[in-house]
Amino acid sequence: MPELPEVETVRRGLAPALVGRRIVRARTKRADLRFPFPPRFAARLSGRRVDTLERRAKYILAHLDDGNVWITHLGMTGRWTILGQQKQPGDFYYAEPTDPTHTHVIIETEDGARLEFNDPRRFGYMDLIAESELDSHPFFKAMGPEPLGNSFHVPSLQKALAGKKAPIKAALLDQRVVAGLGNIYVVEALHRAGIAPAKASGRISAQRLEKLFHAIRAVLEEAIEAGGSTLSDYAAVDGAQGGFQHRFRVYDREGEGCATADCGGAIKRAVHSGRSTFWCPRCQR
Repeated sequence: MPELPEVETVRRGLAPALVGRRIVRARTKRADLRFPFPPRFAARLSGRRVDTLERRAKYILAHLDDGNVWITHLGMTGRWTILGQQKQPGDFYYAEPTDPTHTHVIIETEDGARLEFNDPRRFGYMDLIAESELDSHPFFKAMGPEPLGNSFHVPSLQKALAGKKAPIKAALLDQRVVAGLGNIYVVEALHRAGIAPAKASGRISAQRLEKLFHAIRAVLEEAIEAGGSTLSDYAAVDGAQGGFQHRFRVYDREGEGCATADCGGAIKRAVHSGRSTFWCPRCQR
């Protein structure tokens, strides 16, 4: 499933085609994705101008000129494509074209851009709600701070983890603690911070939590710069696949040598709650 860096990469790719543009026509080719589309979804989008395009955790939020917010979650295989966009030379290779039978939403803007949402597994979803209801919406009302925002800092992390017996990996995946973190970037940040994934959250010292805070931010910023990580279906809006998977230090590296200087350990893997955990037993404690 695309995580925060992948969603942010998609948001940045969509912004030039949507922000300040009016949607002249919106179409849905089925009644639902993971959930049914809201009533009159396409009709309510048609004619609206996108004022701003933001990201909250793993959601893309398009603020419209009528006071509503169009919400998109990519799910596991959801992908936005801007048709006709020129591919620029760079460090990425390009994904295979999407299968048009899985294109479920089509957006046409006033300047002739055509955006298509393609989702083979249909685990993505969309909603359209009043901006005034955003903070109280079930998607967002219990959500923690953005890990790259000003409200996320060492004291807030200490407060969120104080007294918790849950393993630190599980705590960081809890969206009430910090918004948008997923499995890949949590295990990468924990490795950089030298903290074992199974360590009890409330027993990590303030000094080590500060190191973890900086590791979380560094991993996310580097991943966004690299265009996210491509493991299977993810691609940016121009078809470019992410490059951060080539920089993984532990994720999907079971049995390989630890990347930490002078460590000499080997990466181990375990499965907890259906998710793979990767770590180095020698330098993560």
